[in-house]
Amino acid sequence: MAVHIRLRRIGKNPKKKPHFRVTISDERKGRDSRVIEEIGYYKPLSGEVKIKKERLEHWLKNGAVLSATLESLVKRINKEEKNAASASS
Repeated sequence: MAVHIRLRRIGKNPKKKPHFRVTISDERKGRDSRVIEEIGYYKPLSGEVKIKKERLEHWLKNGAVLSATLESLVKRINKEEKNAASASS
């Protein structure tokens, strides 16, 4: 079973206010179908992102593949954490 880490849209009402869950799912299933695990969320209007890093690392070590959007989000989060760490030092 090939596993992907991708976004699942949950913000449908009201329209044009999307928000997403970061999910672990089988690549053969659809975007909004049943998932294996939810590890975070993403709210694009506010830019808020929350991902359980230990679970993300666990799934990546076990062969899961990040979607292109999540790959860019993870890079952005890591960059912001490095900037915050260097600013506080």
